[in-house]
Amino acid sequence: MELENQTVVTEFILLGLSPAREVQLILFFLFLFFYIIILPGNILIILTILHDPHLGSPMYFFLANLAFLDICYCSVTPPKMLADFFSFHKAISYGGCMAQLFFLHFLGAAEAFLLLAMAYDRYVAVFQPLHYTIVVSRELCWILVGATWIGGLFHGAIQVALTAQLPFCGPNVLDNFFCDVPQVVKLACTDTSLVEILTFSNNGLVILFCFLLLLVSYSFLLLKLRAQSAQRQKKVASTCITHIIIVFIMFVPAIYIYCQPFRTIRMEKVVAVLHTVVFPLTNPMIYTLRNKEVKSAMKRMVCRYGLCCRELSK
Repeated sequence: MELENQTVVTEFILLGLSPAREVQLILFFLFLFFYIIILPGNILIILTILHDPHLGSPMYFFLANLAFLDICYCSVTPPKMLADFFSFHKAISYGGCMAQLFFLHFLGAAEAFLLLAMAYDRYVAVFQPLHYTIVVSRELCWILVGATWIGGLFHGAIQVALTAQLPFCGPNVLDNFFCDVPQVVKLACTDTSLVEILTFSNNGLVILFCFLLLLVSYSFLLLKLRAQSAQRQKKVASTCITHIIIVFIMFVPAIYIYCQPFRTIRMEKVVAVLHTVVFPLTNPMIYTLRNKEVKSAMKRMVCRYGLCCRELSK
């Protein structure tokens, strides 16, 4: 009866990154510039892989999917964040908050599972090179990518189901620029101990398990390279090191945020910006900058497009 007499929360107030107007404007133009430069680059990577016949191997198929996932992931929180820089009332509806929370975890988990698929692809390429195209067939690639999306869908649905069933009838201020499970659960007007344990099990432990599994897999791959020729060692090691860099870039901020269950975390906003805005867009770019085949294909595509534009202008 007591809960029925209390006000039900219909929106959450976001405090944002900084209360200072000058800092907000600087951050707005900084993030906007970052998007203008990096986002078209990721789109170019996808178009290059789709249209260049030299990039037909499973590795590039997974890279295109990674770039697409990162573009989707960076469309969840940054648009709202950029709009709020010019708003004095930084609020998000209850439904919008739950949607943001769902897509954040859906796409984040799908990307983590995709990195596992990419690790399997590299394992087969190194240890079964003669059967690589047979084992990692186009059908298997689609199955693995579909499984990553389904896995992410279940993960996001579980996070929302655990959060949405809580009663929110009082405080509605989030000291962040987006909705996420740890901050939202703290606002519930009931005992959340069980929900905290369940969300941590479904979030923090899953992230940590995937991270450790990827580290062990790539460490094993690098150790086994000693039996390969020097030229092959150099090529495979370069690819594996790139994958390891992406694994650290993606998982370390996530572990910092989600493996400290429901505690006040120092520098949380800074880490959240890196995790949800900066790093996802740079992931495919890092792969590209360390991959000669993709860089050459992108140059061919740009030159071909530039030639067509010159011919049309004549």
